[in-house]
Amino acid sequence: MNDASAPQVALVDDDEDVRAAITQTLQLSGYAVRSFASGGEALAALDASFPGVLVSDVRMPHLSGIGLFQAVRALDPELPVILVTGHGDVPMAVDALKAGAWDFLTKPFDPDALLASVARAAEKRALVLENRRLRALVQAPSASPLIGDAPAIVRLRAIIETLAATNIDVLIEGETGTGKELIARLIHQQSAQAKRAFVTVPCAAIPDAIADVALHGDIRPGQDGAEGRLMQANQGSLFLDDVDQAGPALQAHLVRFLEDRLVQARGARAAQRLSVRVIGCMSDGGDAGVQPPLLYRLAAIRLRVPPLRERKGDIPQLFAHLLDSMASRLRRPLPTLDAGILQYLVAHDWPGNVHELGRFAERLVLKLDQHVADGDGPPAALGDQVDAFERNVIVQAVRACGGDIGKAIARLGLTRNTFYYKVHRHGIDLKALRKGGTLAFRD
Repeated sequence: MNDASAPQVALVDDDEDVRAAITQTLQLSGYAVRSFASGGEALAALDASFPGVLVSDVRMPHLSGIGLFQAVRALDPELPVILVTGHGDVPMAVDALKAGAWDFLTKPFDPDALLASVARAAEKRALVLENRRLRALVQAPSASPLIGDAPAIVRLRAIIETLAATNIDVLIEGETGTGKELIARLIHQQSAQAKRAFVTVPCAAIPDAIADVALHGDIRPGQDGAEGRLMQANQGSLFLDDVDQAGPALQAHLVRFLEDRLVQARGARAAQRLSVRVIGCMSDGGDAGVQPPLLYRLAAIRLRVPPLRERKGDIPQLFAHLLDSMASRLRRPLPTLDAGILQYLVAHDWPGNVHELGRFAERLVLKLDQHVADGDGPPAALGDQVDAFERNVIVQAVRACGGDIGKAIARLGLTRNTFYYKVHRHGIDLKALRKGGTLAFRD
């Protein structure tokens, strides 16, 4: 029985014994195999969503492997096709390779060669489909900019909707860059006060000496009728950013306001009662920085925003949205995520959370060297490293032999067909090499 989570292979061969032998080889290596006796059967069963690799014999009645490859390429040009050929079909297979086939194997072939080729193709197919999935998520209309499917994020979205229908004060806590202000704005935007002001009080930046004026204002002559933050937020929402970093005097003023909702600017004859929704935010474990009277009054409801390391499954989707946003803002092409980038996204702890993730997206869109920028670049995929090594060995062999291809082939210990196949696969420009040029690779 095939494991539903196993990588899939569609196998096409009109020889029942050969089909059974290859199926067994693939299944023993963990692949889920769907075998077909003809190209027509396979074509009827495949579509652009097939999450696997197609392996097909070339010589078959009615619809040949080449014909099947061409039909599949019309369905999805990124679906990997591996062709199995006889010696007489090599030129035909090479032409198919130039047209976009993934690989070809010459009969009789080493099972390990098949498994290696299928493994690389399956990895590539998974990467293509993951990019498509992420792009579809980005393009799909979203009910909330709070992106993710982690249980904590799903709960947050539900709580935000509930809180928006009330006027209860809220305290949001979380690490730097987790999106605390975003949560506060979402509560405001979904509330009855959405059309009113959302006023931010940067608590860490207001010295105690001016806390009174910053909050209540100063309307005395010569003060230009300066209105405080509290009055500006009337009928709307007041966001206390970094309330755990507020000075004692500022915290004392906030305690009094939360108690009576009164504001009295300097020079005013009487206090005025306001209707204000107060939303505070502080760092994780910031209770020690908030005076108990303020904490008790502000924290009627406490929300915690989880750091990215606690919801790693959301990171690729969130990064795809950030990447799309950065590409649009910077008017640059949207990059494709390769295996190395996806691996780095889930392997890194992201101590700066969404802010750090956004900067990484920005650098990727700008094609800046991540290793030079941060000293901690995404690791290259193993397959890419192997390709780079193999490409370099071939180039060095041709150069060492003065451009004599025959000698280079002998030096490398390859057959002529294998040599030219690898040259084509790695985009090596033999003409430039024979001339002693430095342009060894074609775009």
